[in-house]
Amino acid sequence: MGADTGATVEVTWGLVNPGTLARVVVVSPHFDDAVLGATHLIAGHPGTTVITVLGGRPPKYPDEPTSWDACGGFRAGDDVVALRREEDRAAMAFLDATPVWLEFPDHQYLAKSERPGPAEVAPALEKAIAAVAPTAVFLPMGLANPDHALTHDAGLLARTALAETDSPPAWFCYEDHGYKHIPGILAWRVAKLLKSGLWPTPAVVPIDPDMVRKRAAIEFYKSQLPPLQRDHVLDERLDANVPEQYWRLEPPPPGWEMLADTI
Repeated sequence: MGADTGATVEVTWGLVNPGTLARVVVVSPHFDDAVLGATHLIAGHPGTTVITVLGGRPPKYPDEPTSWDACGGFRAGDDVVALRREEDRAAMAFLDATPVWLEFPDHQYLAKSERPGPAEVAPALEKAIAAVAPTAVFLPMGLANPDHALTHDAGLLARTALAETDSPPAWFCYEDHGYKHIPGILAWRVAKLLKSGLWPTPAVVPIDPDMVRKRAAIEFYKSQLPPLQRDHVLDERLDANVPEQYWRLEPPPPGWEMLADTI
């Protein structure tokens, strides 16, 4: 039974016109996040551009590696970002995708007061997206991790700016691998978007659901695997074959706005 909103139920809701996915951009907080959360999308749409927001070197690496970097095998004096860029380059080549790296450093290298905010990141992200002239952009839901939240919020600011262009892209979110299992965190983001007037709706996105290829792509991030196993039980999540989910970001259909007042 449908909701009594006065709107006509459309059986095509959720479907995505194939032309919408002619040129895809996936925005990734860190080097591995797009592959963890959206490999099936990337593999199913050759030529996808993956923009990593926190892809820059810090002003100075810490004297001793962070817990995450140390678990990945790094030692004092290593250029962590250089190696991670090479891992990302290899993974993108394997998926027939193009990597683009913004120069903002991972939050683990910065004091809280030194971290960029969404308004600082958004212009660079907007420029990188506009350079591709995409027909569709996929942002992370932006769950739990401060870099993920930053990327999501900066992406929404870029969306607003690009809405003024002649051919604005369609906008989607993908679920952040691992973080989406934190109790209530995905529901929180959905509710936050709903109340903002930008309704997230599961989309029927044509993909290539090849778990063998996804596992192979993840394996390119060798320095990330140990901490992902330690902190995110990577094998268990991959063995469970948790689906990738994509959400369309659009205003509500006319007459449905009242639903936001009921939560």
